[in-house]
Amino acid sequence: MKSQTESKPFYKRIGLLGYIVAGMLTGVLAGWGLPDWAVRVFVTFNGLFSQFLGFIIPLLILGLVAPAIVDIGKGAGKMLLFTVALAYVATLCAGVLSYFTGVTFFPQMIQSDQYLGAVAEARSLSPYFTIAMQPLMTVTSALVLAFVLGLTVANFTTTALKDVLLDLRLVIVSVIRSVIVPLLPLYILGIFADMTYSGQVVAIVGTFIKVIGVIFVLHFMLLFVQYLIGGWIGRKNPFRCMKLIIPAYLTALGTASSAATIPVTLRQAKAMGVDPAVADFTVPLCATIHMSGSTLKLVACALALMILQGHAYDFSMFMGFIAMLGITIIAAPGVPGGAVMASLGLLSGILGFSDADNALMIALYIAMDSFGTACNVSGDGALALIVNRVFGKKQYA
Repeated sequence: MKSQTESKPFYKRIGLLGYIVAGMLTGVLAGWGLPDWAVRVFVTFNGLFSQFLGFIIPLLILGLVAPAIVDIGKGAGKMLLFTVALAYVATLCAGVLSYFTGVTFFPQMIQSDQYLGAVAEARSLSPYFTIAMQPLMTVTSALVLAFVLGLTVANFTTTALKDVLLDLRLVIVSVIRSVIVPLLPLYILGIFADMTYSGQVVAIVGTFIKVIGVIFVLHFMLLFVQYLIGGWIGRKNPFRCMKLIIPAYLTALGTASSAATIPVTLRQAKAMGVDPAVADFTVPLCATIHMSGSTLKLVACALALMILQGHAYDFSMFMGFIAMLGITIIAAPGVPGGAVMASLGLLSGILGFSDADNALMIALYIAMDSFGTACNVSGDGALALIVNRVFGKKQYA
């Protein structure tokens, strides 16, 4: 009898990451071997897809963030506020750790001169045609509107407007899953074909490998620090807790899904000594709002690309990016590549990323998607230890 995995068609078994990698490799071959007119076909598609992304990003933020705030804005009073604040602070700290690690090591690791030299000698190709798709609102307007709607609708006794927001979320998720995600490999293919044709791909790929290595090390460092703090505050042995959370880490690594890992994380948090009532509340909530691993990846990748391209940056710029990112990516769980999709507007609006930069961020992020998810959900156990110290075995309202 065939297993469920074996019964799936091959095109479903390889997953999004497989398609992204195939798109990158095919793009390199296409840029190297195809004539100008054929590469321009991919450049034209990329121009159209970039316009569509620019149009959909504000709607994506509104359609995902507002319902997420509505869902969070109800619950167990003080415990809810404390957990949300704790998750946000943990996410900010992960971003700051990533930034200062990158500032310390990336300038020595990344050869920006090689990339800038390749850019100076690049042969650019223009698309055959473009179609302008003006967004209905700016990213900032979408964020403000999402906050206003989410915070107000959460307190409504009627459900009419809430139902509208939930339906909008279904529409946006459907667009992501049915249109954006299936076309991403072709978009990545076009980006790498264009970069290969122009002679920039060698410097980019070399940077990818180095940055991914640093991010993997940072993930384990972050979890170590989180459990040291969580164990100290929660009066638990941090090393025992780290050992207990390994099943949740491996589950998230295999599924790349925070939601699918919730039952395992719940079981392991209770095994650490977290009060069952606290665990049942904290773990599912943190699976939605605690995104330390994702933030760490996004900040490191963004900083690496800015250093590679010789762009100016400073801590205040990245602090603003991290602060907004911690709020925006609460909409990410359950959506394929949700964190990087939700961050595209911030990357463009705050860090000045181009469409090609955003495409590279997507490729980098998805290449490490399951590791970021594993870091997120494993850190939920450390946060549960802290919440348990404050609210364990207490009545809360």
